[in-house]
Amino acid sequence: MVQVEEISKEIDALKNCIESEVQQNIHLAVAEYAKLKEQLEKNTCIITMLRHLKEFHMAMEGFNKALLNKSYVDAANHLEQARASVDSLKRWKTSQLPLLSALSSELTVQRENLIYHLGDEWKRLVIWRLPSSKDPAGLNSLLKVELNLRKGFNDGGAKPPPLLCCVLQALAIQGDLQHKIKLFSQVLLKNMLKPLVVYSSLSVRVSEQQGEGNFLALQCVEESQEERSTPSQVYTKLLLVLQTLHSHLLDVSIGGKPLSAILGELIWEELSQCIIHECLLYSIPTNSSQLEKYNKVIKETEEFEKALKEMHYLQGDSTDLLKYARDVNCHFASKKCKDVIVAARKLMTSKMHNTVKITPDTKLRLPKLPAPRSGMQLERGETAGHTEQVTMENPKQLSVWSLCLPACRISESVQQLMELALNTLCEAVGSSTQSALQLFFTVRNIFQLFHDVVPTYHKENLLKFPHLAAIQHNNCMYLAHHLLTLGHQFRAQLPQPLSEGVATFVDMVPGFRKLGAQCFLAQLNVQRAELLERLSTAHNFCNLDDEDNYIAASKAVRQVIHQLKQLGTVWQDVLPVGIYCKAMGNLLNTAITEIIAKIMMLEDISSEDGEHLHTLCQTIIEEGPLVFIPLTEEKKNKKYQEEVPLYVKKWSTFKELVIVLRANLQEIVDRWADGKGPLALEFSSSEVKNLIRALFQNTERRAGALTKIK
Repeated sequence: MVQVEEISKEIDALKNCIESEVQQNIHLAVAEYAKLKEQLEKNTCIITMLRHLKEFHMAMEGFNKALLNKSYVDAANHLEQARASVDSLKRWKTSQLPLLSALSSELTVQRENLIYHLGDEWKRLVIWRLPSSKDPAGLNSLLKVELNLRKGFNDGGAKPPPLLCCVLQALAIQGDLQHKIKLFSQVLLKNMLKPLVVYSSLSVRVSEQQGEGNFLALQCVEESQEERSTPSQVYTKLLLVLQTLHSHLLDVSIGGKPLSAILGELIWEELSQCIIHECLLYSIPTNSSQLEKYNKVIKETEEFEKALKEMHYLQGDSTDLLKYARDVNCHFASKKCKDVIVAARKLMTSKMHNTVKITPDTKLRLPKLPAPRSGMQLERGETAGHTEQVTMENPKQLSVWSLCLPACRISESVQQLMELALNTLCEAVGSSTQSALQLFFTVRNIFQLFHDVVPTYHKENLLKFPHLAAIQHNNCMYLAHHLLTLGHQFRAQLPQPLSEGVATFVDMVPGFRKLGAQCFLAQLNVQRAELLERLSTAHNFCNLDDEDNYIAASKAVRQVIHQLKQLGTVWQDVLPVGIYCKAMGNLLNTAITEIIAKIMMLEDISSEDGEHLHTLCQTIIEEGPLVFIPLTEEKKNKKYQEEVPLYVKKWSTFKELVIVLRANLQEIVDRWADGKGPLALEFSSSEVKNLIRALFQNTERRAGALTKIK
């Protein structure tokens, strides 16, 4: 217990000591520790910043030294190290902003300095000689284009990589290579690659001079007879340029990617489109028989792309260029269709008055077509076998001229249009199904275009000139006639589904017939209006005992006869005889119907007036038939002149009126013959009574005659 008490006292003393001395010292130690820790962190920060500053300083020193020695790759790497040091300093929040600003400015200045030196070296190693902007664009200015690829080496004992490679790698490190190659690609495309495609007389000359590097220059070969280069020529010229560039400039790998691949990505799309539109488009055959020879072009295109892939200009599989070449059948059809439509429209807008004579025995010049397809042969064979067993031939045969087109004149351009349609269908016969469909519907489009364009384009002339209206009528009837059988003539040789009934033009026939009829009827209405206008100057044929009135009426009749004769001459040998006679008969009928109506309206016709009217009407009876001259041979026209009553509906009525104008009462009664005579066939009883009242004075004889007209 004594020992325990002693120990307890010692513990209390120790506790008091701890409380009074140690605890107080702990607080002091903690404060000192925190202060030391803060000082350590500050010192660590300063040391780190100093290390980064040292690294920046060393990097800039290395940069300046490398730049002096033209070690551009080392210079670019040192500059990147300096950039990394500055970026590290920026991450320390305690960094002094003025210091960072100064370092960043220095870094920017030195980077621009490096880019300037690299650009200067690029200009010395890759030298373009281009035509002045003041020179007129064209072949002559392109002959001034030249590209010089110099070989440069660093100074020193050992032989390092060419200076050009160092420049390119340094540009890549600084991230400026893509921009530099893009500018180079634009100049290359505009001044060298595209001109080589477009101009057949341009070629490229490659030469190597000792110590000067390689020269690529455009030169003009002997004037080529061909307006466009062939694909083979274009590929040869382009490969020469691209191979030279690959060997002396682009055979460098930057970041694991060949430089030629970078250039290829920039130029290929535009270059391939240029080749397609300026070369391949014009190499497509214009005739289906030449399509097989186009396999050579497809093979040349494949070899061209293969060579580009070997030099890394191209990546991946077939491109638009090769696809275009392989789709030659489709492009052939599209090109053919476009050319056909352009040619057709040119024919439609040409002059219509150049005509050719069409006769019933005129036939379309059909080329020799291949034998029908097997399915069609079998079907026809079965049909032929069936007809051998059951013969239903009609003993009464139609004339050889049945369903033939009557003799007339059509525009030469329409005949050429028909030949164009036939040739296009012949192309469809030997083509693939897709091409055949395109070509067939292009032919349909030709006729639809004619239906829409010609009446609009020639609208004024068709109304103004009766000759053209007649030709247009014949043109439409000619096309309608051949459209009836055009599809049938080719159906057996066309691929499915055209051979199964789709190949037809019959649905277009009514439209063409209507178009021709409307055009000619519009012209007839114009002529009819002119005739009525001329007759309106005759003062209604009244008071002809007045000299002025008679002169006016006589002039009107003469003008009508003259107009009809002129039309008869204009339409002679142009319209089919049947149409000609109907048209002239219709117009003459219009004139005499108007004259009859005017005379029937007269309430008082003196004997002198009657004589004058008889004279005028007799002139029409004598000269009217003479306007029927459908044929150039006068002797053959007599037949149609004698058949005037067939074409002029009111001719007999007019002749009866002329007889009545000179007849006495008894003759009129005799011709009436109790409603059974020739006069009763043409006039009603009231009309005859009005004529008698107008011609004769009111007497018992007249009254007696009127009672007999019932």
